[in-house]
Amino acid sequence: MERIRLGNTVFEGRNNAYLIPGERPTLVDVGVATDSVRRDLRDGLDATGHEISDLDAIVLTHWHADHTGLAGELQAESGADVYVHEGDAGIVAGDPEALDAERQIRERRFEEWGIPDGPLDEVTSFLDGHVELQGDAVDVTTVEDGDRIAAGDGELEVVHLPGHAAGLSAFAFDGDDGREAFVGDVILPKYTPNVGGADLRVDRPLETYLDSLARLADEDFTRAWPGHRDPIDDPAGRARVIAEHHRERTERVLSVLDEHGPADAWTVSAHLFGDLSAIHILHGPGEAFAHLDHLVAEGVVERDGDEYLAADTEVDVDELVPVPETKR
Repeated sequence: MERIRLGNTVFEGRNNAYLIPGERPTLVDVGVATDSVRRDLRDGLDATGHEISDLDAIVLTHWHADHTGLAGELQAESGADVYVHEGDAGIVAGDPEALDAERQIRERRFEEWGIPDGPLDEVTSFLDGHVELQGDAVDVTTVEDGDRIAAGDGELEVVHLPGHAAGLSAFAFDGDDGREAFVGDVILPKYTPNVGGADLRVDRPLETYLDSLARLADEDFTRAWPGHRDPIDDPAGRARVIAEHHRERTERVLSVLDEHGPADAWTVSAHLFGDLSAIHILHGPGEAFAHLDHLVAEGVVERDGDEYLAADTEVDVDELVPVPETKR
């Protein structure tokens, strides 16, 4: 397996694509649809002795443009099959109904969160101004949890781990020292993947993501190959650290409500993160919403219209945000 490092000046920094050589050359994730990333990918493949036309399969961890943008044109050039979880397939395929449904949810959430006119105009312009980064439509082959895909000289097993995105999936394989996985943005070695804003279609986003962290820890992979930055040699430990981060954030959200509530998601976000710009105008209140939504469902926060206030009840944050056990 070869890691190909791709630039990314639009979203969250450099991406990874992974080439699995062998009888069925397979590429895992493809990068955003910009000229510089096209060059990075071609140069990276060339360094391994491969061309785009050699690809037989492309596997996508989730629908975000920095992971899928070049898939359509790579498929057109190579004839490769493109695999993505059924939860993200409509958006990757460019299906108008799926795209329109996502946009409608976005507009509804922006209104519910209370984003002021200035930041609202900024984030809307940012999102609408980068539609082309999604690239060409793709003829996708859908997969679901537990499916196996022939890749290289072996197989990849689909492990559905939603939260950051509805269809986000890891792809597990047998490595030299045990079971490993390409994990996209399920866990990252430095940043905590955004939950709540990264995919507005996800119901109960924080609970869904915490369940995925628990499952990833239980899988006990020896190594994870993320969508950004370097390999993770203790994926279960990293999942635990991220869950602990969300436990701390839950405490902060409750503190904001105690001091400033009732408050909408935008106001809570402002106290958590300060001033936001560009894509973070989506991610900030989305993260606040994910926590508020979880607290409402657990009965420790009440919702009145679009505002939230702390309920008069005992709060056990350890119980609200479980941290996965690790086997090592």
